[in-house]
Amino acid sequence: MEPQKSMNITRLAPLFGLAGMLFFSSCSMQKYCPAPESDLPSHILRGETELDSMALADVEWWYIYSDTTLQRLIRKTLANNKDMQAAISRIRELRYGSRAALAENLPEIGLQVGGQNEFLNYYGSDLVPDMEWNLKGNISWEFNLFGASVWASREAKDRYLASIEGQRALQMSLIAEVATAYFELLSLDRQLDIVQRTMETRRESREKAELRFSGGMTSEIPYRQAIVEYASAATLVPELERQIALKEHEIALLAGEFPSPVERPKANMESRFLVDIPVGLPSDLLLRRPDIRQSRAQLDQAMANAGVYFANRFPSFRLDFDAGFENRTIPHIIQSPYFFPIANIFIPLISFGKNHARYKASVEQYLQKKAQYEQTVLQAFKEVNDAMVVYNKVTQTSSLLLNLQEAARKYAELADLQYLNGVIGYMDVLDAQRRYFDAQLELVQSVCNEYLALVDLYKALGGGWNEELPEEALTKEQLRKQEKAVKKHINDSIELRPGLSKEETLRETYREFLGKQATTNTEKYIRQDLNPEQKKSKNRKERKQEKVFDPGRKP
Repeated sequence: MEPQKSMNITRLAPLFGLAGMLFFSSCSMQKYCPAPESDLPSHILRGETELDSMALADVEWWYIYSDTTLQRLIRKTLANNKDMQAAISRIRELRYGSRAALAENLPEIGLQVGGQNEFLNYYGSDLVPDMEWNLKGNISWEFNLFGASVWASREAKDRYLASIEGQRALQMSLIAEVATAYFELLSLDRQLDIVQRTMETRRESREKAELRFSGGMTSEIPYRQAIVEYASAATLVPELERQIALKEHEIALLAGEFPSPVERPKANMESRFLVDIPVGLPSDLLLRRPDIRQSRAQLDQAMANAGVYFANRFPSFRLDFDAGFENRTIPHIIQSPYFFPIANIFIPLISFGKNHARYKASVEQYLQKKAQYEQTVLQAFKEVNDAMVVYNKVTQTSSLLLNLQEAARKYAELADLQYLNGVIGYMDVLDAQRRYFDAQLELVQSVCNEYLALVDLYKALGGGWNEELPEEALTKEQLRKQEKAVKKHINDSIELRPGLSKEETLRETYREFLGKQATTNTEKYIRQDLNPEQKKSKNRKERKQEKVFDPGRKP
């Protein structure tokens, strides 16, 4: 029995050697391609004292932008924008490329049916035809012992996933751009309305001043001043109309249309004064923002690219096997089988450092992507803090300007009454009217800045892409990637969500970050997290009933 055991160990030696080489390859990759820094700050906002598991980004964009006209413009933009269509086409392209790269790991099988007529003319002999019919099959399989083809397929997959996150980031930016342009357009409409009403008031004042001057009640100066005030207001109209037209053209371009007017209601934007807005958990920001996830996918792609160059430095194996039938006559072709196996091992010996240099270059590319990812995370936290500071300050400014406008309005009314009673001069009346006019325009602009700050904050937190993904992007591979990312951060979310049970936290976390894109695996993950020791003993009927993901359902 001992010799037999020795023989079995000898046969398994190549497998142990292959496992050892793969282990060495993995250790080498981890050594030269370290993971990015994962230490996040304890809070998203500077000076924040309490953590909130919910965030503004968890709210769908159609609840944030409740204006039905704006919703229609956003949906039209997402459907017709040319950059969005190109991004979706890019997703399809890389998805097919990912499938092709994955197929490179599998054997290639071919079939050949045909015939050949070879004419032989040896020295001293006549021309003799040599007809041969054949039916051949071929199996060809080439793979690198250190997994070059596996790394290549992983690189293609990560490139594809990065394109999906890029499309999401584009969608988030498009929604923000449309909302920004729309709010600016409403602000311009409001300013134009204020200017036109002011012109009407100043026109009446000019007519009254003309009557007083013609009747000898006043000098020519108040009359000329009234003309100047009316003209100064009138000069603002062409500029506002120009800005309105350009803003309409911008919205039409975003929506993939030729320049045209934007049908909109006479909306009156009002200040919300929402100073305290929940921003969520630091770890959740990495899951919400598509640009961070895109940068991480690009980092994984750089790791896979380094793996390809690392594996190309070591032997590769190719197996070819031809088999079939061939004969000069078709009736006897089945009686003439043949097979032709070929096995080759390619070992790179001397490349004058070319393969090693390419590998080192790929490692440096990975380190660049690592730095870019870490910079993207830092930039995300900065943008959230900046957006929150801006929003808080513009809301405070709007509150103060509202009081200023009310005070200026009363000042203008009192000045007009005192002028009619002969207490003050007409110059004081014009000064009061100018202050009220300026206060109105400043308040409209401040309220517009408040809305724009809300758009920037919503975008900085990663809101605006969920629930609107194109069907082409909803692949199993991408969904599994999301679920794994959520699962990776589950434990942190549980620790930072007081008041919720473990089951409630799991369901809430998956629902927030996956939404309608949750798959049947999501429910399986939840059951495994809640009951790790539970066996898969449910019958077919029970498993069929659980195919539809429902965040409110208990296992």
